[in-house]
Amino acid sequence: MRISKEKTINDFAAFQQLFGGLDANVRLLEEEFGVSVFTGAESLKITGEKGDVESAAEAIDALVALSAKEPLGPQQIAAVVDMVRKGKARDIKDLMAAVTVGRGKAVYPKSMGQKMYCDAIRDNYVTFGIGPAGTGKTYLAVALAVDALKSHAVEKIILTRPAVEAGEKLGFLPGDLAEKVDPYLRPLYDALEELMGGSESYTKNMERGLVEIAPLAYMRGRTLNKSFIILDEAQNTTKEQMKMFLTRLGEGSKMVVTGDDTQIDLPGHVMSGLTHAEKVLKGVKGVAVVRLESCDVVRHELVSRIIRAYNEYERAERGAEKPHAAENAAAKGTSDKERYEEER
Repeated sequence: MRISKEKTINDFAAFQQLFGGLDANVRLLEEEFGVSVFTGAESLKITGEKGDVESAAEAIDALVALSAKEPLGPQQIAAVVDMVRKGKARDIKDLMAAVTVGRGKAVYPKSMGQKMYCDAIRDNYVTFGIGPAGTGKTYLAVALAVDALKSHAVEKIILTRPAVEAGEKLGFLPGDLAEKVDPYLRPLYDALEELMGGSESYTKNMERGLVEIAPLAYMRGRTLNKSFIILDEAQNTTKEQMKMFLTRLGEGSKMVVTGDDTQIDLPGHVMSGLTHAEKVLKGVKGVAVVRLESCDVVRHELVSRIIRAYNEYERAERGAEKPHAAENAAAKGTSDKERYEEER
């Protein structure tokens, strides 16, 4: 049954944000819910099937509230639409809880997956954030690290990352330690600079020893006390490296391990330490594993569609391989039987 529903929005700034430039935001809502939205002076009318209209109205209410905290764009629209469809519209208020403040502005989780990830980091000693590129795994970990440093919950931030391309043999590269690993840690540097208020503040913290960078191979033999430690690109660690890293945890410290287990650059015969640790540490108290999905991607909305397309293609490929594997096994069994008969 087709219906129309009218909504009044008294906040003109929120009204403008809801529609976006050239009405781009409201066009997205129309496309996602299959409704038509018509505007008045300070109101809008939603027309379509009853269920779709109710869902669109729910999303609009949430977006108006969210607009008070941050600008609305395709990522915010996608996050709210996803939550409304999953029946979690009431949880949208949780997205308004700030993680930290950098450059005078708050950093907010942009999806429920990101909110769960932030909560897990706060509530556990070791947190694994596993998911595709663009889901904010590294950025949010750095934001919480900066927040912990500002509130004196920790005394130091330590950043590390496996240098797979250099085989961890960084001694042959020119420069000091920071210069050797700079290309591998650049995403962490960029996030730190932004969240600490610029390169000057970041540099001062480096000079004072509040921020330390180190390749994973240099972590061996250390005990890391009162520190917030982030291991990025952990899918490229070996099982031995991951065990070594996790056992560096000292008193008053937190660890966050981030990675994408679909982007492993290790040789084919080497098992990823991230994949292995997820299996080994399942159910261990104080350890949390949060999986982020394509719906948590906060880069360009096309990134989400690219990730979904790759996932669907790989699933189809795996499905096609199974019958061939069964045929090969059957053929091998027949061949073995024939050879046995001949030998007899």
